[in-house]
Amino acid sequence: MGTSAVAAIEMTAASNWWDDVNASAVWQDRIFHALAALYGVVAAVAVVQLVRIQLRVPEFGWTTQKVFHFLNFLVNGVRCIVFVFRRDIQKLSPEIVQHILLDMPSLAFFTTYALLVLFWAEIYYQARAVSTDGLRPSFFTINGVVYAVQIAMWLILWWKPIPVVVILSKMFFAGVSLFAALGFLLYGGRLFLMLQRFPVESKGRRKKLQEVGYVTTICFLCFLVRCIMRTWMC
Repeated sequence: MGTSAVAAIEMTAASNWWDDVNASAVWQDRIFHALAALYGVVAAVAVVQLVRIQLRVPEFGWTTQKVFHFLNFLVNGVRCIVFVFRRDIQKLSPEIVQHILLDMPSLAFFTTYALLVLFWAEIYYQARAVSTDGLRPSFFTINGVVYAVQIAMWLILWWKPIPVVVILSKMFFAGVSLFAALGFLLYGGRLFLMLQRFPVESKGRRKKLQEVGYVTTICFLCFLVRCIMRTWMC
């Protein structure tokens, strides 16, 4: 038997295995419950971080860090609940309720990490003695436009379920993810390069430099993959 024939048999076997898993309700439940557990862990870590910051600096109000951890807790907590009750959610009527429950965490996820980009942009511009007055209004405007467009699509789907609108909604989320990825690349990259120019004397400063580099790379890749997956699903 030739090498190509063996490879073809292995590919067929792998495809059959995936089809078996995809068609198995038991395997689907296990996968979604595992995802729910992971989201639950991330939500728990976020709320612990929020409490720690509040106990350390109770005199400050809702700082950017606190809002970031709170939104992280909210997004991952809702995702956890959605995955646990996935089968019940799939039975909800009208169908638009399903779209809202599945898409709303994605919108909040974008807002959460756009807030981190805003935080880094403020640090970068303040360090260069540049005014940051326009950053927060831009943040709220961008988020307002994103939410307004998505709500408009939900209303159209509620009024008349059109397959094209579902595809447009997925493409819209792909575009939003690409925008977030470019935001991390732009401001995370700028902040990393700026910090690199300073002498890395202390262990804390070196750790902060590594943290910015790791978070920038991971978030850029995650949003880029999210964009590709959303486009592929269309």
